[in-house]
Amino acid sequence: MDNMTAALPAFKYHPNCAELEIFTNTKAEPGRPAVCQCCGRETEYYYNTMYSVETVNCLCPECIASGAAAEKFSGDFIQDVESGVDDQAKTDELTKRTPGYTSWQGEYWLTHCGDYCAFIGDVGMKELTDMGIADEVFADYAEMDGFSIDDVKEYLEKEGSLAGYLFQCLHCGKYRIWVDAD
Repeated sequence: MDNMTAALPAFKYHPNCAELEIFTNTKAEPGRPAVCQCCGRETEYYYNTMYSVETVNCLCPECIASGAAAEKFSGDFIQDVESGVDDQAKTDELTKRTPGYTSWQGEYWLTHCGDYCAFIGDVGMKELTDMGIADEVFADYAEMDGFSIDDVKEYLEKEGSLAGYLFQCLHCGKYRIWVDAD
């Protein structure tokens, strides 16, 4: 377990925060101490994106996980969500206590089995093929209102101009994808 993984709280809907480097490590920016705008403490890891009226660019993981940051700044961390979750506690956990992911047009969080899915990471055709889930993912994606399947299969590239964001259902394990373009 690396230092970042050990230092971060667990995020139910975003279990790979450390691996995906969602949080900035202040040691990678020597001479720049980070002070959380919510609690006022210095933090080794911080997050700099929140949907709020105030400009918020430094939040410690603990203030996100506890909901203190969302409460203090009357903000959210997720831009938009798919319908299908009727439980306000689950919606609050996702939008107010889960950091988002980097995307072209803003996060769009997918659902399945009456709950939000876990964000796995950015993917392209290569990653989906290597994981052996391309057919499953595209069968599901064909039911969504999005880019044409042919275009997605031809141009989908991890962190590319047509990017895929992979999710997995916390209950049944089904993989789902959201596709976004620059």
